[in-house]
Amino acid sequence: MKRLFLLLCFCINFLIAQQTDAVDFKKAKADIVFGDLTEKQVSGTISYEFKILKNVDSIYLDAQNFNHIEILNNKKFRYNYNSKQLIIKHRFKKGDTHQIAIGFTAQPKKALYFIGWDDVSSSAVENQIWTQGQGKYTSNWLPSIDDMNEKIKFDLSITFHKGYEVIANGKLTNQQTNDSTSTWHYDMQNPMSSYLVALAIGKYNKKVAYSKSGIPLEMYYYPEDSLKFEPTYRYTKQMFDVLEDEIGVPYPWQNYKMVPVKDFLYAGMENTSLNIYSDSYVVDSIAFVDKNFVNINAHELAHQWFGNLVTATSGTHHWLQEGFTTYYALLAEKDIFGEDYYYWRLYEYAQELKTQDEAGQSTSLLDPKSSSTTFYKKGCWVLHMLRERIGDTAFKKGVKSYLKKHQFKNVNTDDFITEIEKASSEDLSGFVNKWLVSSELHYNDLKKRFFTHKAIVKTKNGIKIDSTASTSYYPINCEGHEQICKVFLLDSNDSFRNAKIVEQLGEEHISKSTFFTKDIKTRQAIAQTLTDIPSELKTDYESLLNDKSYITIEIALFNLWRNFPDDRTKYLNQTKTIIGFNDKNVRILWLTLALITEDYEPIIKQSTSKS
Repeated sequence: MKRLFLLLCFCINFLIAQQTDAVDFKKAKADIVFGDLTEKQVSGTISYEFKILKNVDSIYLDAQNFNHIEILNNKKFRYNYNSKQLIIKHRFKKGDTHQIAIGFTAQPKKALYFIGWDDVSSSAVENQIWTQGQGKYTSNWLPSIDDMNEKIKFDLSITFHKGYEVIANGKLTNQQTNDSTSTWHYDMQNPMSSYLVALAIGKYNKKVAYSKSGIPLEMYYYPEDSLKFEPTYRYTKQMFDVLEDEIGVPYPWQNYKMVPVKDFLYAGMENTSLNIYSDSYVVDSIAFVDKNFVNINAHELAHQWFGNLVTATSGTHHWLQEGFTTYYALLAEKDIFGEDYYYWRLYEYAQELKTQDEAGQSTSLLDPKSSSTTFYKKGCWVLHMLRERIGDTAFKKGVKSYLKKHQFKNVNTDDFITEIEKASSEDLSGFVNKWLVSSELHYNDLKKRFFTHKAIVKTKNGIKIDSTASTSYYPINCEGHEQICKVFLLDSNDSFRNAKIVEQLGEEHISKSTFFTKDIKTRQAIAQTLTDIPSELKTDYESLLNDKSYITIEIALFNLWRNFPDDRTKYLNQTKTIIGFNDKNVRILWLTLALITEDYEPIIKQSTSKS
């Protein structure tokens, strides 16, 4: 079926096809060596095997701002380098296969990051090297192909100082060690886009679990964080098994590695078989309540299929990666946290989309300049609605067919819709035009289709919760319905709704001690909402300092310190050993309050002023 969006991407696809129609890069073997680490230098060789698809007189590799680059092994190839591309000149003939070796040295400004090496105060344990290819381009440190439509089987060998862990795409096949260095050899079995090439180097320990299908799940952690290992990687195996079963296509790579790094640019990155993520998600059991790795882990894991196994041809179809991974991550979380969590997250996504729409910023899902909210949240909603429309069986059949047919290739939206139409025997052109092509949100359709107000009803005797309602998922609006919301808050054990009710009621309605007996999320909402603490609720509010939530403790400490000056010393003494998240949120607040609290531990103030 021909669709409107094909016209939108014709010109883009034409430009993309220029080199990929002429040459197919098959394999790459890179030998990487790190030179002066304080100078942030990398060098090495990379060999490519490529096949000529039509007669051309030149091909190129992307290589941005290299200090030195040259062809090593073949004098018949002429070349020149323009600081952006290595242009290889030759009368290439259709059907011929060639090999070429390139030597290089670079000091990349982006895509390869050296953490701590130029800091004299940094210890060896803190020093790291890691990559970020997406949006930064691997060609800043490795001669490669920026065009994500070119898929290559990369094998990396990396030589580095002995005593460090070196982690890269694929399976570690060999490690050779001499007096001062180790060389790590990694093998990939299948091709991927160059932006997914990755490595991470640092001081790590590792534990390995195995999925139900036998895939190694390699979980790295800092040696000092052994007690944080379990809460950080909680549910990893469960999510892997759920996604492999839900998607219906076996995990396509040799293993799944998860590596935390310092100062990472994003929450996580789905490099093929190697999830590099921010170490701010390395958490203990208390921090897990407020901030954990679960969603990030599930999202990057889903990318191993949606983004890595099949990769969008261009930004026009970016939702095929981010919308799918947002949706499948939510399905994995649904298996862990339940349906209430799933529908509340969908509702929150809808509210984000509504806010964007009201600001006049809604765009088509097929607009390459759309926001992350559109690609991620609207993309997720589209898949949820599509599944509701055609049913589980057809949806799963279509997704499986789509992945199998296009595995290790590039895809556009038409490729996906075609397989879904085959599986469901439905014409989806109207659905596509309304939800993918149109920039209109159609928020009322979302609201009336998935939410109902039936769960709270009025009776002769007042208000009650209707447990027989067909569904209990509905938007909360307490404005003008404060009494209903307070009754619901007293009777309900639903942490998601209770927290939302507290937020909407505001502090003037949080007047009952009973509210403090609720779950940890509701108590956190009370801490955030009730900033001016009535004396009759003082004891209840003080109990928040004992909650297993660093966010709650931070908020409660500040509000109690501000509201009850005579008890400041008591509150500071009670929280003096609490550090908080990796960013030391509680400790930083505590030090600030301790410094400005009159007569509190003068030694602290003296030592701070001297420093």
